[in-house]
Amino acid sequence: MITEANRKWWAFTGVGIISFLGCIDLTIVNTAAPDIQSDLHATVTDLQLIVNIFIVALSMFMVTMGRLADTHGRRRVLYAGTAVFGLASLGAGFTTDVRWLIACRFVQGAACAVLYTSTSAIVAHAFPEEQRGKAIGALYGVNGIGLAIGPMLGGVIVSWLNWHWVFWLNVPLVVIALLICSVSVTESRSDDLGTRVDWLGLVLITIGLPALVLGFTLGDTWGWASGRIVGAFAVGVVALVAFYVVERRVPSPIIQFHLFANRTFISAITADFSLAFFYCLAFFLMPLYLHSVLHYEGYKTGLMLLPCTAVVAVLSPVVGRLVDRFGPRKLLCVGFTAFALSALFQSRFSDDTGIAYVAFSFVLMGFGWAFVLGPATVAALSSVPERLAGTAVGSSWTFHNLGGAIGLAAGMAVYRWSAEDSLTESLARNHVPGGDWTHEVVRNPEDGIQLLRDHTDLGAQQVSQVYESLFAQGNQAAMWLLFATSAIALCVIGALGLRRTKASVPGPAAAETQPLHSERR
Repeated sequence: MITEANRKWWAFTGVGIISFLGCIDLTIVNTAAPDIQSDLHATVTDLQLIVNIFIVALSMFMVTMGRLADTHGRRRVLYAGTAVFGLASLGAGFTTDVRWLIACRFVQGAACAVLYTSTSAIVAHAFPEEQRGKAIGALYGVNGIGLAIGPMLGGVIVSWLNWHWVFWLNVPLVVIALLICSVSVTESRSDDLGTRVDWLGLVLITIGLPALVLGFTLGDTWGWASGRIVGAFAVGVVALVAFYVVERRVPSPIIQFHLFANRTFISAITADFSLAFFYCLAFFLMPLYLHSVLHYEGYKTGLMLLPCTAVVAVLSPVVGRLVDRFGPRKLLCVGFTAFALSALFQSRFSDDTGIAYVAFSFVLMGFGWAFVLGPATVAALSSVPERLAGTAVGSSWTFHNLGGAIGLAAGMAVYRWSAEDSLTESLARNHVPGGDWTHEVVRNPEDGIQLLRDHTDLGAQQVSQVYESLFAQGNQAAMWLLFATSAIALCVIGALGLRRTKASVPGPAAAETQPLHSERR
């Protein structure tokens, strides 16, 4: 029975299911990738696009969907986005062509842009200010559960059924969530933003952001100096510069650029960018280390990753309550300190690292993740009045997505440069001639050991030593990059602070009202 007293928790349940689906879809598809490749005869580039086109679509529509939610109603936009996500999931499950699957994944990502922006704003609206941090923390606890069980659930579904059910699983949950939300979520919007759509700005940001993300995502596959990658970066930069010029002049801009004069908002996007930069790279290397160096099988690798993702799920509600008491700045500083320590511990990984050491390193990462994810959203919301909640979250998550794409690309470039140096030294020490195949040993970590066996006369033990050495050196370089990123984020957030400040520019900023959450000093 829904009453006014418990309506906010019913709304949280419906919105939580929707947000959960958005998070689980990021991890569950990776587990099904080998079966998709075998069934649809997909290439490695196809698989990269199946995974990464989701992020491209997120980056294209995150800010726009946040803006539409603020102007046309967050509940209305959430319903539309959730329904489209369900239909795209249904289509992805039925497809028998890899190109159609990529297209369905793109639509899923575009719909998830609504799921990520509107859910946080709706929860913030449903709860009073003194409970807002707790509610958002609980929401991210639900998201953490999705991240935690995604790989294992994907493995179970593929083993018992087939990869199609990885997508079909979303459909009944979408129906349940929409039924709950229809009787519990109240509409919220900004009545003073206007309903005019800045179509030129929309086109420019829709071109610019995905061009940059695609450049960073496929640069290592197509070659950083190739015409396609250089062209993608050029198009992205030109489009975004033009977008900035247009948005400064239109009466109803997609992005409120005066937000970037707000120290709270700058700190929030710094935290979101650095968070995704860290976990996208670390989460790519961690399973490779467990499988290729410690020789763990699939299910055991999944279990070893649980200390990280489970800590996010368990701590996020606790962190939410701490945000209500202490404000986001102190918690963000704690989170990036934990990230820096995790990177230091992971930089020491080798073939004889004990399981307790590995688990503790992953726990530290989960600790940092929990202390950054929710507080960063609260910080973004605290920088604006309620009428701009969707816009603030959309802008912050756009930087989150860019951070993930840039982090993975930059980190793997650092990994490969360092690993290739190690491989060259090891082959020279063993008097083994090199060749083009050595680039593939480093470029495709999953096949590195087999390539060494095929192209050298080294014994099994020597092959393992060479590969473990190159991985350890590459991983160490990547972790030092993550340590530096965390340290820089810590310094920036500490220096800026997250105190509520009024925008310093005239016009709309001067008329802003009380923000959603104020910093406890």
